[in-house]
Amino acid sequence: MAIFDLNTYSNNTRLIACVAIFISITAWAVELMGAVYVCPYCRVQRSVIGILGIILLMPYAHHWIAKYTALVVGFFGAVVASNQHFMGWKKISAGTFSFNSNLAIDPFLLSGFALFIITGLVALVLRKNQVNTIPKLS
Repeated sequence: MAIFDLNTYSNNTRLIACVAIFISITAWAVELMGAVYVCPYCRVQRSVIGILGIILLMPYAHHWIAKYTALVVGFFGAVVASNQHFMGWKKISAGTFSFNSNLAIDPFLLSGFALFIITGLVALVLRKNQVNTIPKLS
């Protein structure tokens, strides 16, 4: 498995989709248990990651409507993640930035991770091709 080869990820979309859905469900569960504070930015990002995971799992993910939906939903999630991440950079520029005492729930780091995950999931949906299951007659 070549970690830097895009075909590795394109060939394992089901696994990646399941991991994305797991991340989304786990993040929602942690919030609903009250272990983290309520954050509308985080809610959007975790929902988008889950939705993109579901789209990637669907057998019609190769269809243009699924790809268009993934682009719209992914763009929305990426904009929200970028805005949240930029607020951290704004604090860095002002000299008031500090990481959360618990790095696992630091919004600056999590929004950066969400941005990478959302962009990657959209790219995988866009690379999805229809698998021809009907053999061609020669």
